[in-house]
Amino acid sequence: MLIVFNPTAGSRRQQRLERALSALRAQGVPAEIAMTEYAGHAETIARDAARAGQRVVVAAGGDGTIAEVASGLAGSDTTLGVLPLGTANVLACELGLPLAPEGAAMVLAKGRTAVLRPGMAHFADGRVRLFLQMLGAGFDAAVVAGLSLPLKRQFGRGAYVWQSARELTRYAFPRITAWIDGEPLAAASVVVSKGRFYGGRYMLAPDALPGAEGFQVVLFRWSGPLAAACYGAALPLNLLPRLSGVQIRHGGSIRLEAPATCAQTDGDPAGTLPVDIADAPGPLRMLLAP
Repeated sequence: MLIVFNPTAGSRRQQRLERALSALRAQGVPAEIAMTEYAGHAETIARDAARAGQRVVVAAGGDGTIAEVASGLAGSDTTLGVLPLGTANVLACELGLPLAPEGAAMVLAKGRTAVLRPGMAHFADGRVRLFLQMLGAGFDAAVVAGLSLPLKRQFGRGAYVWQSARELTRYAFPRITAWIDGEPLAAASVVVSKGRFYGGRYMLAPDALPGAEGFQVVLFRWSGPLAAACYGAALPLNLLPRLSGVQIRHGGSIRLEAPATCAQTDGDPAGTLPVDIADAPGPLRMLLAP
């Protein structure tokens, strides 16, 4: 078992990793640690490990790190494991993985293998991004793009609230055209989701299934600072899918278009629109709770 970890993630995450390693040792499970050295290194480490025949590669970090490792494992027979050490840990919440390091370690030691179907985003500049949970375009992506990493490490989810308040005063809310299986729909922001949750255990797309083909496309139809604030207030109350300004459609092929509009994948900046989204060519094997 190879565990991929970012050593610059902070002392708290390092301590949580050590707790997980202790639990793995208690179960007699040997684990090797690979430290990342630069952005995108996790994907390279995972790809090399898969080519070398590593049976399980574990992403120790947040949703962005998990997506990087998953991208490196795409198309291989290597199984993805997760030690959720991030701020929101949306994928772990989605899949019912324990957030405590000891519980997550037990899943790595004794979990069952399931199949996920990631999404694949193709940008106009030729870049391709794999995502496990979501791709967002519009206001939420602008928040992610402007977020200070030191602030995020210090205040966690509170940093997102602070950055959202800042973006409300300056974001222009350009209209996005979402082509869903060839049908054009207009929205102020869009989230293309593989899972139900957003920002933790907050409900966004109730009918989404990570192991199913296709996506739930969440269209935020209301535009402007007041609308964005309303959406933000509804999210922690799990009322977002019920708002009249929110439309949810199923789709298998999605294209998002808007001038100078940011996109994010699994909580990390991904670039700007346009982007074409479809299922990844093959499924991904992953360890889940027994």
